[in-house]
Amino acid sequence: MNTLAGKIALVTGAASGIGLACAERLAADGMQVVLADLNEKAGVEHARRLGGAFVAADLARRDGCRKLADEALRLHGTVHVLVNNAGFQHVSPIEDFPEDQWDRMLALMLTAPFLLTRYLWPAMKRQKWGRVVNIASIHALVASPFKAGYISAKHGLVGLTRTAALEGGEHGITVNAICPAYVRTPLVDNQVADQAKANNMSPEEVIEKIMLAPAAVKRLIEPAEVAACVAYLCSDAAGVITGSAMTMDLGWTAR
Repeated sequence: MNTLAGKIALVTGAASGIGLACAERLAADGMQVVLADLNEKAGVEHARRLGGAFVAADLARRDGCRKLADEALRLHGTVHVLVNNAGFQHVSPIEDFPEDQWDRMLALMLTAPFLLTRYLWPAMKRQKWGRVVNIASIHALVASPFKAGYISAKHGLVGLTRTAALEGGEHGITVNAICPAYVRTPLVDNQVADQAKANNMSPEEVIEKIMLAPAAVKRLIEPAEVAACVAYLCSDAAGVITGSAMTMDLGWTAR
């Protein structure tokens, strides 16, 4: 029995990459999907293709988060599933890390998931069923140099996940984070190209010898694989899983 059919899902950062894969998978499972992104052209096209809706919103702004939540509730009256995925990276040493990038990264990847969870929480409580899935990263559990903003935001996201899980349990709401290693997205493709140029290596060597050096499995994760994990955590089969930071890390943290 498909327990997701007919439910409403809101996915952020849904115009490409992991967010788009999540929207596609949840729509395939019978959900009505609201896609959110800054990329209006791609977002509208994908929403039309999936039979869903698109909302353009800058989630690094509090009013953007409020707008998105209000519009999703206006369209459907409730939201059952929230997938907090929107994010970006900036790489530089702490001494050179731009303060505005720090502020924007924490706003988009930590404050926005909190605000969207907060705004949609009453609807989930009323229906006594909800799923919040936060797309974190292996860098929510371990650190690498030159990514202070990204890693700080993702570590905080796991803390938010665990706290919300404790509060949501009695109301039928589960809250989990997924912590993947490098996923084949446009963002990662650009990083591979930059590293290849800087180190005079092939893209394949960059992936194996630099990006995935700590991993046991030397390949990138596909967005659809993350989306499948999201769909599982949203299902009734995962009803006892909450407060988890689920690793999809190719064996990275097994050492």
